[in-house]
Amino acid sequence: MEPEVSPAPGGRFERAILFLKQVRDELKRVTWPSRREVRATTVVVLVMTVGMGSYLWGLDLLLDRFVLWIIQRFQIAP
Repeated sequence: MEPEVSPAPGGRFERAILFLKQVRDELKRVTWPSRREVRATTVVVLVMTVGMGSYLWGLDLLLDRFVLWIIQRFQIAP
């Protein structure tokens, strides 16, 4: 059984203001990456995306040819 949580004091507007203040305080504690780190990780993501895309494209071509070969090999003449 879950414990009951009492609502925060104040109305919706006061709670929204409190929430935004807490968000701002949390964002001040965040360790933001440098431009160099962002650039490096972006390059890694792009290289991996192109690499995986190429791999899947090649695998798709291979499987397509294999399926066509199977269909032609075992095709029953009418």
